[in-house]
Amino acid sequence: MSEGLRERKKRETRLRISDVATGLFMARGFDNVTVAEVARAADVSVNTVFNYFPTKEDLLFDRQDEVVDLLGKVMRERRPGESAVEALRRDFMDALDTGDWRYGFHEGGDTFPRMISTSPTLAARLREMDELRVEALARTLADEAGADPDDLTPALVAGQICATLHALTTYAVRRMLAGESVAAITPDLRAQADHAFRLLESGIGGYCVRREEASRGGGAMELT
Repeated sequence: MSEGLRERKKRETRLRISDVATGLFMARGFDNVTVAEVARAADVSVNTVFNYFPTKEDLLFDRQDEVVDLLGKVMRERRPGESAVEALRRDFMDALDTGDWRYGFHEGGDTFPRMISTSPTLAARLREMDELRVEALARTLADEAGADPDDLTPALVAGQICATLHALTTYAVRRMLAGESVAAITPDLRAQADHAFRLLESGIGGYCVRREEASRGGGAMELT
C-alpha cells in the first residue's frame, strides 16, 4: 500500500524535528537545549514535539525500535544452514564493508558517543536500550528455536552475542574518539571481529541453525 499524503507529511515533520534537535544537541550539548528551543527551531509547537517524541531523549534515540530489533531481524532472515552466530557475523562484516550505521561504526559515528559521554541522562537511556536489545534477541531466538519457556539457552546466547558486539563497537568508538579515521580502524576491527566470532563459534556456534524447510515456512531448527 502506497503512503498517503497525511502519512507522508507526518513522517516528514517527525524527521524535520529530529534533524533539528540533533543539530542543536551537537552544537550545544544535549543538556543545554530545551524542548521549547527545538520546537522554535523546527517551527512547530512544543505539544507537536511531544506528540512525536514523548521524551526529550526520544529526539536523539528516534531509531531505537529499529536498533533494538536489528539482531532479531538478522535471526529471522538468516540463510538455510546458517546458525545464529554465523548470521550475525555475516551481517556485522557487511556493515563494516558498506559503512552502514547499524553497528555504530561509520564516518561521523563518533558524534553520538561524544554526546552520550557528556550526559548522564543519555548514558542511562543507552544502557536501557542495550538491555532491551538483549531481551528482544532472546525472545527471537526462543521463537526460532522453539525453546521451552524454562529454557535459559536463548537468554544465555543473546547475552553472549550482545556482549561481543558491545565490546567490538566500544573498541571502535574508543579509537574514533581518539581521532582515528574509520579507514585506519577498519582493518584492526575486522581482525578483532574475526577473533570474537571464532570464540563465539567455539561455544554457541551450533545453536539455532536454520534448516532448508524452515526457510520455506516450516520453522524446524537444528538444535545442538
